[in-house]
Order: sequence, then C-alpha cells, then structure tokens
Amino acid sequence: MAEKKTFCTTREAATMLGISIGTAQLWVDKGLLSAWKTEGGHRRVTRESIDKLLNLDAAMPLDTTAVINSSRLRILVVEDSSTLRRLYEIVMSQWPMAPQVTVVDNGIRAVMQLERESTDLLVLDLGMPGLDGFELVRILKSDKKHANTTIAVVSGMDQGEIVKRGGVPQDVLVFGKPVPFSKLLAEAVSINDRKKDVGPFPPLHG
Repeated sequence: MAEKKTFCTTREAATMLGISIGTAQLWVDKGLLSAWKTEGGHRRVTRESIDKLLNLDAAMPLDTTAVINSSRLRILVVEDSSTLRRLYEIVMSQWPMAPQVTVVDNGIRAVMQLERESTDLLVLDLGMPGLDGFELVRILKSDKKHANTTIAVVSGMDQGEIVKRGGVPQDVLVFGKPVPFSKLLAEAVSINDRKKDVGPFPPLHG
C-alpha cells in the first residue's frame, strides 16, 4: 500500500479543500497553509496543514436548507464572539422576510461556506484571528462570482483605525458596534426586494 503523500501541489490542495487555486495561494501567503518552494519555484503544500483545515471544515455543520429554499434571502455572519453570533441568529431569524441565516466563527470557515454557495448579505467583523475581515473582503472582491454579494462590516474599530489597517472598498458598508440591527434590516429589505425582481442567484456548484 502506497504511503500517504506528505505534500501536495497548490492545485491539489485547492481541489481537496474545495477552494479556488487563487484562494489556496493566498492562504499560503497568509500562513494558513504551510508550504515551501521547489528549486523551480513551484509551491508544495504540506498535507498536515491541509488536513487541519479539512478537520475544521468537517466540524462545521452542513447547511442543507439553502438548496431547498434558494429563493429565501441568504445571510452569512462572520463573528468570533459566540455571544454576538447567537444574538445575530436570534434577531435576524425574526426578520419579516424569514432569511436563511448561517453564522461562522472565523474567516476560513466563511470562505469555505462561500465556496459552496453564494450569499446575498455578508456581515463580518474586521478584527478576527487568522484570516481577518480585511483579508476576507479582499478575497471576495478579487473573485467575480461574489460580485452580487452585499458586504457589511460591523466593527468596534473607529474609522481612523480601519484606514490605518488598509481600509475597505467604498462599496462595503461600514457600521460601528453595538450591532445596528435596524440598519442591517433596512439593507436586507432592499436586497430582498431586488432579489424578487431578478430571481435567486444560481448555486456555485457544477
């Protein structure tokens, strides 16, 4: 029986993780995947670091309702505070359009979720460990398949600190904490109205 490979190419790593090659390369650059370069300049990603992310992904519950209820407004919340994650779930689930709400606790899980399916509204914190909100926004803005996603930042950072750390694109909504649920609801209503006019986004699979 052949021994399990201890390293993979970037393409192989991307395939195993279900992400794009560009995302895999960015994760290498950020240190989320361990890798080195051969003498010819090709990246080799350690299988150990891939397995760690696969184990993290396996621990995330698979949301099957999105496929069945694809016409519903889809909201993805990325927040490392368990208290705030629960608050988002409770409040948003009571909104009049009955949105499909998914919450994750870090940027890596957010990217994996978004690789599975699109979302209408992404609400995220900026100051998160590992893949922070700044990098998450950069990943999404570099991928055309997320062009229809409205991104809303809810952060305890003031505007000066956000700018100091590189800022966010002008079309990203920026709100301070405490969470402004009334403003997020107004945005969700607007997105939902547009969604009814043009129909749901197609799934990312296939």
